[in-house]
Amino acid sequence: MNNTQHKILIITAPSGAGKTSITRHLMHQFSQLAFSVSAATRKPRANEKDGVDYHFMTEEDFKEHIQHNDFVEWEMVYEGKYYGTLKSELQKIWDQHKIPVLDIDVKGAIHVQQQYPHTSLSLFIEPPSVGELKNRLLARGTETEASLQARINKAAYELSFKEHFNKVITNNHLETACQEATEIVSNFMKG
Repeated sequence: MNNTQHKILIITAPSGAGKTSITRHLMHQFSQLAFSVSAATRKPRANEKDGVDYHFMTEEDFKEHIQHNDFVEWEMVYEGKYYGTLKSELQKIWDQHKIPVLDIDVKGAIHVQQQYPHTSLSLFIEPPSVGELKNRLLARGTETEASLQARINKAAYELSFKEHFNKVITNNHLETACQEATEIVSNFMKG
């Protein structure tokens, strides 16, 4: 059996904790990893491409996939905004003898981990504090006061689940967090 057969790397974090930066770092470090493109019902942002950043679909199409049990996990992350991981996406990556990397929300990460308890590694990226998380989100310049507060409230809730994951990495300093993630993932891939 190939060492990558049906392994899954799950990376989760509250918004603004550094999950995407750490995911990109790991993708650059390990050629055996392949990014699992999530499905989403939100509209693409200016620089996003369908099938690359997300599989963009209508809410109706998304719900049809739910009915057909096509998702490993799915959530309504924000009101009317659905995100999910298609089983076909994981299979496509496994067929390439690679390990899918899921950059997903906390609830979705728990669902996937429960379905693949022996072949998944879950990393929870934790901000140094909720105050620092707020500063990072403000620095993005993409949040309204209401959306910022919603993200902060959600982050505080998500932090309460960190003990459910295999490893917790506190992102005080991005370079250090990336090094820690590299070491953990390297050991996972050898196992």
